Amino acid sequence: MAPRSFWKGYLKLSLVTCPISMTPATTANNKLRFHTINAKTGNRIESRYVDAVTGKPLGEHDEIKGYEISEDKHVMLDDDELDAVALESTRTIDIEQFVPADSIGWIWLDKPHYIAPDDKVGEEAFAVIRDAMRATKKVGISRVVLYRRERAVMLEPRGKGIVLWTLRYGDEVREETEYFSDIERDKPDAKLMKLVKSLIDDRSTKWDPKLVEDPVQDKLLKIIAAKKKKKKPTLAKAKSEPEPETPSNVVSIMDALKKSIASEKAGKKT
Repeated sequence: MAPRSFWKGYLKLSLVTCPISMTPATTANNKLRFHTINAKTGNRIESRYVDAVTGKPLGEHDEIKGYEISEDKHVMLDDDELDAVALESTRTIDIEQFVPADSIGWIWLDKPHYIAPDDKVGEEAFAVIRDAMRATKKVGISRVVLYRRERAVMLEPRGKGIVLWTLRYGDEVREETEYFSDIERDKPDAKLMKLVKSLIDDRSTKWDPKLVEDPVQDKLLKIIAAKKKKKKPTLAKAKSEPEPETPSNVVSIMDALKKSIASEKAGKKT
């Protein structure tokens, strides 16, 4: 059974509209979460907002958003003023523009969500929008209010459904040229390339979700299981790895690569 949707609304393209449901494509529900506990009493510690100057706790209606204009001076914005700049509709994804599917770089993609038709009547309209984007190799660009904030979104066909990606804001993305411009070497030595390609071939495998499992969580679960049984958990000390030696020239890099390839082949035979 599919997880319960967290958002319901409408997908709209000109005069074509269909009801849809949206669900985040990723989840953190299986991650371990810890409460902060008073070690002396075993009770949970409660966090409260307090005034930074007076130290007095805040009441339910005392909080307001503020933009700092100088030290300890803020422009206050109440809920009505914040709501006034939001989209008029928070429940309609109106696709107003399309761009080539390969024109949006990976760095702009933020959070993925699955979109599906919310009833049988709307399936045909949903399917024709989905398949038309696939046939033209285009993705849709729209705006919608998610997580209490207006966001630009990209819609792309995926199988029988559509994936909606929230897009990062322009001021969140840094230009890669600022960080790569000092790299002087464009093309490495051809002999070195051949050896590294050989290493890559030796280590190539099929994608498996097990490649990104969380070993830290597995170890924590074992510790928790032991403590539940009132047993002393076995704690393995983290090994400190020595700093790798950086080869100083092409000859030493070549030597390191040859040793690496020989080691890989010896490991496979074992």
